[in-house]
Amino acid sequence: MSKKMKQGQSPMVYSTDPNFKVEEDQEDLITLSPAEQPLRVILETKHRAGKTVTIVYGFQGTEDDMNLLGKALKNHCGTGGAVKDGEIIIQGDHKQKVFQYLKQKGYNKAKL
Repeated sequence: MSKKMKQGQSPMVYSTDPNFKVEEDQEDLITLSPAEQPLRVILETKHRAGKTVTIVYGFQGTEDDMNLLGKALKNHCGTGGAVKDGEIIIQGDHKQKVFQYLKQKGYNKAKL
């Protein structure tokens, strides 16, 4: 039997609470302006076979806007990366390059 849930199914099967209501995913996220984004830029090597990656986290907004920022950062650094779990991951030690790019684009609250 497949353990994957089909689209539209909930993992909950039964509730005895008469006042229980299923909460729907909130898609009403609003992307903050670049000047209001509290971004943090860090280097990390944990669980990556000794490879260094630059991580940008703290982005508040839609998944599409985060993907666009991630693509722009990867393009600027000339390297690969990914956007997942609310983090933008850039391969390699590009901390200063990413920080300067964010400042240039108006992300004034970005911190190292």
